[in-house]
Amino acid sequence: MLGVLHPGEDPSTDQLVLVSRNPRVCHRVERAPDRSDRRADPRPVQPVAVPTGATATATAETGPRHPHLANCFALYFFRAIAVKRGTIHLVIPRSEDEARLREALSRSPIVLLTGPRQAGKSTLARLVVAPERHRLFDLEDPRDLARLGDPTLTLTPGPTIVIDEAQRRPDLFPILRVLADADEGPGRFLLLGSASPELVGIASESLAGRVALVELGGFELADVGPDALDTLWLRGGLPRSFTASSDARSAAWRDDYISTFLERDLGNLGIRIPPTTMRRFWTMIAHYHAQTWNGAELARALGVSQSTIRRYLDALTDALVVRQLQPWFENLSKRQVRSPKVYVRDTGLLHRLLGIDSPENLLSHPKVGASWEGLIVEQLVASRSVERPWFWGTQAGAEIDLFAEQHGERIGVEIKRTDQPKLTPSMRKALTDLRLDHIVVVHAGADEFDLAERIRAVPAGVVLASPRKL
Repeated sequence: MLGVLHPGEDPSTDQLVLVSRNPRVCHRVERAPDRSDRRADPRPVQPVAVPTGATATATAETGPRHPHLANCFALYFFRAIAVKRGTIHLVIPRSEDEARLREALSRSPIVLLTGPRQAGKSTLARLVVAPERHRLFDLEDPRDLARLGDPTLTLTPGPTIVIDEAQRRPDLFPILRVLADADEGPGRFLLLGSASPELVGIASESLAGRVALVELGGFELADVGPDALDTLWLRGGLPRSFTASSDARSAAWRDDYISTFLERDLGNLGIRIPPTTMRRFWTMIAHYHAQTWNGAELARALGVSQSTIRRYLDALTDALVVRQLQPWFENLSKRQVRSPKVYVRDTGLLHRLLGIDSPENLLSHPKVGASWEGLIVEQLVASRSVERPWFWGTQAGAEIDLFAEQHGERIGVEIKRTDQPKLTPSMRKALTDLRLDHIVVVHAGADEFDLAERIRAVPAGVVLASPRKL
């Protein structure tokens, strides 16, 4: 298990955060020039000094559960290596994402890894590819931009080249096509982008058929363990928010994230919308979270045209912070909903836009049910338990939260923030009208049971912690 080091104030040391992933104990490990002891520490985890180049190794030992952490991750061995420029904060293993990235690199000359800012793309790339410094280019670093002054000379054949924030240099893509065609081996280039492939520009014809796409979101419950469900819901899946030492620090980090995203990142993606306007719009989206899109109402509230408000929505969607879940149309005589449902993809960001900063605030908030629905939708889509998802609804009020055709079956998913879900007329109508093979009702309780023939209630922790065929 690896984590990243941050350079300390003393240039000879790095600051290393160590967190036990044994559910029975959270402890801290120190390694200094004159000591190499191990100890369990009941206090909140703090950064510790590690000499540059030193190695600190800890094996989990039985001990009391850390009182200040909502979740102690389940791992029985931790190893961290300090390096000169700082490598690793605590990295929670993301084995499914690593496997998907390795598979893509094994079959395609160019791989695009997309995801929102701070989702862990750079860390995942370093773990999978481990590029040498001269094979790594961060296009937000002026020094790396200068190194790419003549890319045909710099991007030489050899181990995989990693180009971070690739959307900042779309002029490189035709050159990458030429270089990939000259050396047809897989895994030549790994591009990282903080936006959709369309906004990055890689979907252009120049790279058609040469690029594999991999999307990385925040942590999934399978990454952090079922005991962390409530923490994942409150804080969201962005690594720095999830692993913060307290709910207050997590909320402060997310506030900074939102401000930086609006004031800098959107502009860097080529989206020219005033930050104050976009903040108002994003906050309005948070209040409409998990509802059908009503562009006319939002346009009136902001005093702009419907086409402008749609452009705002598409901008946040392309930046991978909002999801538009499209409606499914069936050949029925009933009038069906034809507008998408909108979600703020990360529940941690949703909660800060709504002013929620604690579990108590969340559970008493009127959007608690919508927030829970958004968490389950995003987790199911991210884990690929539901492929090519849709939602379905009629003007009369019948609906199903998720609909998918996969493995030769038609399945529906209904999401309930209750521990005692009930069979509803809407479920029966969806079962009949959509000719569903079965419906899974994902709920907040602990028991799994049948509600009716082909309708089964399953706890959220069971569905999400071990992604499976629904």
